[in-house]
Amino acid sequence: MGQRYRENRKKPERVVNRNRRDGKGSKKPKASSASNGFYYSFLTVILLLCLFQVTVSAVLNISKIISYKAKIIQITKTRDSARALNEQLQDNIRNFSNVAGLEAIARNNLKMSSEDEVLVIINTPKEEEKEEKPKIIGLKKQHD
Repeated sequence: MGQRYRENRKKPERVVNRNRRDGKGSKKPKASSASNGFYYSFLTVILLLCLFQVTVSAVLNISKIISYKAKIIQITKTRDSARALNEQLQDNIRNFSNVAGLEAIARNNLKMSSEDEVLVIINTPKEEEKEEKPKIIGLKKQHD
Protein backbone atom coordinates (compact mmCIF):
# COMPACT_ATOMS: atom_id res chain seq x y z
CA MET A 1 0.00 0.00 0.00
CA GLY A 2 2.74 2.34 0.60
CA GLN A 3 3.90 2.21 -2.97
CA ARG A 4 0.49 2.81 -4.39
CA TYR A 5 0.02 5.75 -2.21
CA ARG A 6 3.23 7.25 -3.46
CA GLU A 7 2.35 6.61 -7.12
CA ASN A 8 -1.15 8.03 -6.89
CA ARG A 9 -0.07 11.02 -4.99
CA LYS A 10 -0.10 14.12 -7.13
CA LYS A 11 2.86 16.33 -7.24
CA PRO A 12 2.07 19.96 -6.52
CA GLU A 13 2.00 22.22 -9.56
CA ARG A 14 4.54 24.94 -9.75
CA VAL A 15 3.03 28.33 -9.28
CA VAL A 16 4.71 31.28 -10.91
CA ASN A 17 4.15 34.67 -9.40
CA ARG A 18 3.85 37.04 -12.33
CA ASN A 19 3.75 40.11 -10.23
CA ARG A 20 7.10 39.93 -8.56
CA ARG A 21 8.11 42.86 -6.55
CA ASP A 22 11.86 42.52 -7.11
CA GLY A 23 11.51 43.36 -10.85
CA LYS A 24 13.18 40.26 -12.23
CA GLY A 25 10.12 38.88 -13.90
CA SER A 26 8.59 42.10 -15.12
CA LYS A 27 8.71 42.89 -18.83
CA LYS A 28 10.08 46.17 -20.07
CA PRO A 29 7.78 48.14 -22.28
CA LYS A 30 8.76 48.07 -25.99
CA ALA A 31 10.12 51.20 -27.59
CA SER A 32 7.59 53.12 -29.57
CA SER A 33 7.16 52.29 -33.23
CA ALA A 34 8.12 55.86 -34.20
CA SER A 35 11.58 55.51 -32.69
CA ASN A 36 11.97 52.07 -34.31
CA GLY A 37 11.01 53.54 -37.66
CA PHE A 38 13.54 56.34 -37.27
CA TYR A 39 16.24 53.87 -36.25
CA TYR A 40 15.59 51.61 -39.26
CA SER A 41 15.40 54.61 -41.60
CA PHE A 42 18.72 55.89 -40.28
CA LEU A 43 20.35 52.49 -40.78
CA THR A 44 18.90 52.28 -44.30
CA VAL A 45 20.35 55.68 -45.20
CA ILE A 46 23.76 54.69 -43.82
CA LEU A 47 23.71 51.42 -45.76
CA LEU A 48 22.72 53.24 -48.97
CA LEU A 49 25.61 55.69 -48.49
CA CYS A 50 28.00 52.77 -48.01
CA LEU A 51 26.64 51.07 -51.15
CA PHE A 52 27.05 54.30 -53.12
CA GLN A 53 30.64 54.68 -51.90
CA VAL A 54 31.52 51.11 -52.86
CA THR A 55 29.97 51.57 -56.33
CA VAL A 56 31.86 54.82 -56.97
CA SER A 57 35.12 53.24 -55.81
CA ALA A 58 34.59 50.24 -58.09
CA VAL A 59 33.93 52.46 -61.12
CA LEU A 60 36.99 54.60 -60.41
CA ASN A 61 39.18 51.53 -59.96
CA ILE A 62 37.97 50.03 -63.23
CA SER A 63 38.70 53.27 -65.09
CA LYS A 64 42.19 53.40 -63.56
CA ILE A 65 42.81 49.81 -64.60
CA ILE A 66 41.80 50.62 -68.18
CA SER A 67 44.06 53.68 -68.33
CA TYR A 68 46.97 51.78 -66.81
CA LYS A 69 46.57 48.97 -69.35
CA ALA A 70 46.66 51.54 -72.18
CA LYS A 71 49.81 53.09 -70.70
CA ILE A 72 51.42 49.65 -70.38
CA ILE A 73 50.70 48.93 -74.05
CA GLN A 74 52.14 52.30 -75.10
CA ILE A 75 55.27 51.82 -72.97
CA THR A 76 55.73 48.30 -74.36
CA LYS A 77 55.58 49.62 -77.93
CA THR A 78 58.07 52.37 -77.06
CA ARG A 79 60.40 49.83 -75.46
CA ASP A 80 60.24 47.54 -78.50
CA SER A 81 60.98 50.40 -80.89
CA ALA A 82 63.88 51.53 -78.68
CA ARG A 83 65.28 47.99 -78.71
CA ALA A 84 65.02 47.85 -82.52
CA LEU A 85 66.79 51.22 -82.78
CA ASN A 86 69.51 50.03 -80.40
CA GLU A 87 70.07 46.91 -82.50
CA GLN A 88 70.28 49.01 -85.65
CA LEU A 89 72.80 51.35 -84.02
CA GLN A 90 74.86 48.41 -82.82
CA ASP A 91 74.91 47.05 -86.38
CA ASN A 92 75.99 50.47 -87.65
CA ILE A 93 78.79 50.60 -85.07
CA ARG A 94 79.97 47.15 -86.19
CA ASN A 95 79.86 48.25 -89.85
CA PHE A 96 81.68 51.52 -89.18
CA SER A 97 84.38 49.89 -87.15
CA ASN A 98 85.81 48.04 -90.17
CA VAL A 99 87.52 49.67 -93.16
CA ALA A 100 85.05 48.44 -95.77
CA GLY A 101 82.16 50.07 -93.95
CA LEU A 102 83.97 53.39 -93.73
CA GLU A 103 84.80 53.26 -97.46
CA ALA A 104 81.16 52.60 -98.31
CA ILE A 105 80.08 55.64 -96.28
CA ALA A 106 82.76 57.80 -97.91
CA ARG A 107 81.76 56.71 -101.41
CA ASN A 108 77.98 56.91 -101.01
CA ASN A 109 77.40 59.81 -98.67
CA LEU A 110 80.49 61.98 -98.98
CA LYS A 111 81.15 61.37 -102.71
CA MET A 112 84.79 60.47 -102.13
CA SER A 113 87.03 58.08 -104.01
CA SER A 114 90.35 56.39 -103.32
CA GLU A 115 93.65 57.51 -104.89
CA ASP A 116 93.55 55.14 -107.85
CA GLU A 117 89.87 55.68 -108.67
CA VAL A 118 88.05 58.28 -110.70
CA LEU A 119 84.73 59.51 -109.39
CA VAL A 120 82.04 60.27 -111.94
CA ILE A 121 78.87 61.93 -110.71
CA ILE A 122 75.85 61.92 -112.96
CA ASN A 123 73.13 64.23 -111.82
CA THR A 124 69.64 63.32 -112.85
CA PRO A 125 66.98 65.99 -112.58
CA LYS A 126 64.38 65.39 -109.96
CA GLU A 127 60.76 65.00 -110.99
CA GLU A 128 59.86 68.28 -109.36
CA GLU A 129 62.43 70.14 -111.43
CA LYS A 130 61.19 68.53 -114.66
CA GLU A 131 57.79 70.11 -114.25
CA GLU A 132 57.51 73.59 -115.66
CA LYS A 133 57.45 76.16 -112.93
CA PRO A 134 54.60 78.63 -113.22
CA LYS A 135 55.70 82.05 -114.30
CA ILE A 136 55.18 84.84 -111.84
CA ILE A 137 53.33 87.65 -113.45
CA GLY A 138 53.86 90.90 -111.65
CA LEU A 139 51.57 93.88 -111.72
CA LYS A 140 52.89 96.94 -113.44
CA LYS A 141 52.53 100.21 -111.72
CA GLN A 142 51.14 103.00 -113.77
CA HIS A 143 53.08 106.18 -113.66
CA ASP A 144 51.16 109.43 -113.95
